[in-house]
Amino acid sequence: MIDRRQRRWAIILWVTAWSYGVQAVAVTDIKIGILHSLTGTMAISERRMVDAALLAIDEINQSDAIPGCVLVPVVEDGASDWPTFALKAEKLIVEDGVSSIMGCWTSASRKAVLPVVEKYNHLLWYPVQYEGNESSPNIIYTGIVPNQQLIPAIDWCYRRFGRRFFLVGSDYMFPRTANHIVRQHLELVDAMVVGEAYRPLGDQDFTEIVEQIRESEADIVLNTVNGDSNIAFFEALRHAGIGPAEIPVMSFSIAEHEIQRIGIGLVSGHYCAWSYFQSNESPSNRRFVNMFKQRYGQDRVTDDPTETAYAQVYLFAEAVRRTGTPRPAAVREATRGLVIEAPSGLIRIDPLNQHTWKVARIGLIKGNGQLETVWCSNDPLPPMPYLKDSFAAECSGITASMFQAISRVIELERTEAVSTARKNLLLAMADTRGYLGMYAADFRLAIFSRYTVNQRQHWLAWEAFVARFRQLDERQGELNPAQVAELDRFRIDKDRLEALARQFFVHSR
Repeated sequence: MIDRRQRRWAIILWVTAWSYGVQAVAVTDIKIGILHSLTGTMAISERRMVDAALLAIDEINQSDAIPGCVLVPVVEDGASDWPTFALKAEKLIVEDGVSSIMGCWTSASRKAVLPVVEKYNHLLWYPVQYEGNESSPNIIYTGIVPNQQLIPAIDWCYRRFGRRFFLVGSDYMFPRTANHIVRQHLELVDAMVVGEAYRPLGDQDFTEIVEQIRESEADIVLNTVNGDSNIAFFEALRHAGIGPAEIPVMSFSIAEHEIQRIGIGLVSGHYCAWSYFQSNESPSNRRFVNMFKQRYGQDRVTDDPTETAYAQVYLFAEAVRRTGTPRPAAVREATRGLVIEAPSGLIRIDPLNQHTWKVARIGLIKGNGQLETVWCSNDPLPPMPYLKDSFAAECSGITASMFQAISRVIELERTEAVSTARKNLLLAMADTRGYLGMYAADFRLAIFSRYTVNQRQHWLAWEAFVARFRQLDERQGELNPAQVAELDRFRIDKDRLEALARQFFVHSR
């Protein structure tokens, strides 16, 4: 909410203007939705995101960064429950009339909110690292993606510790997808996964997993456990006598804030990979840290998600200032290529994929709970939400499903009486399957090729395949119910594959 000082200054300015015969300009309220978990297992991570956003809003209002406008926060609790995130997002848009939503932590919560912002052509600003393979025009992705976090960390760990990796995570979308990417990259560098295990989000029992880690003789553990489960995980490691000298842990979802909550003694000597650390030495970061501590207490810390939640409000404000309106469509256009100085350094919204250029850092957890940079990319890395290997694997699964469905349609044709018309129908089925096979080969070539000619050939192959499918689809009335059901499944996969292909070739580099 707007504090009394801001209202008082607005009244003083109005009275002053009136006394000099100048027409006063009305202050326009711009509502911003802030949607994070304030309760439940994710509250340990998400509460400070709200604090950071509120700090940025107050600073922007006090500096009159958007002339004639005041930002008004509307805070909602996602309660660590993904359907609740969707309901609260719709409330913020429909009932509260916010101009943008800042929020979500887990990929599951983001995926729940995505259809809501797409339905209303609205904007979600997402401030946390995630697994990639997404680029919605209705989301500004200000966190880091695998090529800015996972990949640099894997390469560094391989050089520093060895080739035997154990993967542990919470059982939901981000950890599983991230570890799929990890597996693919480890194969490229001739490393190996010696174990992989998951526990439900919020789970507090890691005894069995820690025993698996011990028996695996891993050189390094890659940790994608989220929320307060990290406390149980590191306590289990200590109880088993496994410290950083025995098997170090590289974490991707804990930062300075979680370190304080987990207990510095439990995690000191282990590692984290992010784009920002509180220990960064720069005037803008020292100012941010000082302001955050002045407002919330000297014992509070800043970290990558906190800094991103803070910086994205400034990105929003600058976009509104430039375009002169908080309308989502106008703000989205104004963010393309937008550059600001954030506490982490210069950041830029990529004009093609709406992700953010950021520096990659690896930090050693020190005895004071801070992270000491042991490796840094120096320059901001371009965001690559679609890594070729993981994208190709996902699309291969879809095409396999399509082959299965169309083959089933052909198999079911055997139950039909033989006639000239049915033979032509069978030929249409076979053509569809055959052209799908040719398209799949061109698709894979286009994914891994540097040459645009292969992308053009890919789309020609797609058009040829779609033409054959339409010929079959037009004769759907001649199919039996079981064949229709399989063809419907085929069509859903086809549409999904096309959407992914268009996103990849537009947004990848």
